[in-house]
Amino acid sequence: MKSAVETLNPTRVKLTIEVPYEELKPSLDAAYKSIAAQVNVPGFRKGHVPARIIDQRIGRGAVLEEAMQDAVPRFYSLAVEQSEVRPLGQPQVEVNELPEGTNGDLKFTAEVDVRPEITLPDLNGLTVTVDDIAVSDEDVDARVETLRERFGTLIPVERAAADGDFVTIDIAATIGDEEIDSVKGVSYQVGAGTMLAGMDEALTGLSAGETTTFDSELAGGDRKGESAHVTVTMAAVKERQLPELDDDFAQLASEFDTLDELRADLRGKTEESKRFEQGLQARDRLLENLLETIEVPVPEGLVADEVHRHLEGENRLEDDEHRAEVEVESRKALKTQLLLDAIAEKEQVSVGQSELIEYIVSSAQQYGMDPNDFAKAVDQAGQVPAMVGEVARRKGLVSVLGHAVVTDASGQPVDLESFLGLDQPEEPDAAAEGLEPAVGGAAAPAVVVDPTAVPVSDLGGFEPDEPGPSA
Repeated sequence: MKSAVETLNPTRVKLTIEVPYEELKPSLDAAYKSIAAQVNVPGFRKGHVPARIIDQRIGRGAVLEEAMQDAVPRFYSLAVEQSEVRPLGQPQVEVNELPEGTNGDLKFTAEVDVRPEITLPDLNGLTVTVDDIAVSDEDVDARVETLRERFGTLIPVERAAADGDFVTIDIAATIGDEEIDSVKGVSYQVGAGTMLAGMDEALTGLSAGETTTFDSELAGGDRKGESAHVTVTMAAVKERQLPELDDDFAQLASEFDTLDELRADLRGKTEESKRFEQGLQARDRLLENLLETIEVPVPEGLVADEVHRHLEGENRLEDDEHRAEVEVESRKALKTQLLLDAIAEKEQVSVGQSELIEYIVSSAQQYGMDPNDFAKAVDQAGQVPAMVGEVARRKGLVSVLGHAVVTDASGQPVDLESFLGLDQPEEPDAAAEGLEPAVGGAAAPAVVVDPTAVPVSDLGGFEPDEPGPSA
């Protein structure tokens, strides 16, 4: 086989491939065998029809078409390997010449988007400026209030529901005369905005035993996006009663004896959290600076494909204004990926099995899935290489950040050692071994959840769609 590469532009090449008959013959033999097993010809056993009979009865063209299904992808892959191009996406193939009889070559061309050559500057000593850290009393008060809410209790009340109350409701939706969905005993916090549009307004002012109706667009299920007539009946209204802020609360909620000690600890945790946010800000600003200063050619075909896929999924192919927005986002996302791939390559980043498992466990937690089930879904979808690439990109950027000079707005150096020690800085900690999530210390009781109520995950069309594993 012979192949040649023509560069059409920085992100696209054209491969010209010539395959002599001798190398094509195994594919032709396989095609004859496959067709012989499918056709019935009088006088011949199925699977034993001679090639000349197949040519007479079925036609040489059918044989060549069958052979091309095997030969073209195989010889295209060989040409890619020989030429050392790095394709992105599927090629556009055009067969220019087919062999006649036992003579002649197979000739075809394949145009494909490729990863562009990116010229990277010296990545050592890049400068990044981040915001100053300031921990206020209000920041500490907010943490204390969050802790109080975790230890709150739900108390039934004999009044109309108000914003922030926890209610138990029965809900049904109909479109015309057809009932689309109905559930009883749903627990919901008024004002959360996590169910149907108009739900919070309908519940506010409603007392136990009362019923109201409203129209809303379904957020999930087979009829997602359609307008439905919703009937809601209030079963119970509860308000959250918070514990008093005193030393007894400090002893209940922590290992500290006094409220002052608890507040001091929360102030330290707040500062630690803000330092972590400083690290995230440094990483993001470093990436933005690199994107602004480094030229990264973007394959237009891939951008167009991604925009079409996105709009088709939203059923908004004719929305030109939204198309323009999606194109900008898709172009930036692809540019970012290509740049980080180049950085990972230059930094000679490698991804260990434990790092991949940690990433899978963390991703599974985001989607609310069992890590083992998530790992199986990722493997079956062929997405493991994509996840390896994502981990490598993150490691590459963190590596560059480790060489950067980071200062705050006041000109003081920022120590990112603790941030740089994390492979997944923005993700929760998880144990990698066996794909089982780590179990931390004893958690505070979340007694605000009504155990008798139907969980939101059972609501079908009443809840927004949950995302699955990313492709």
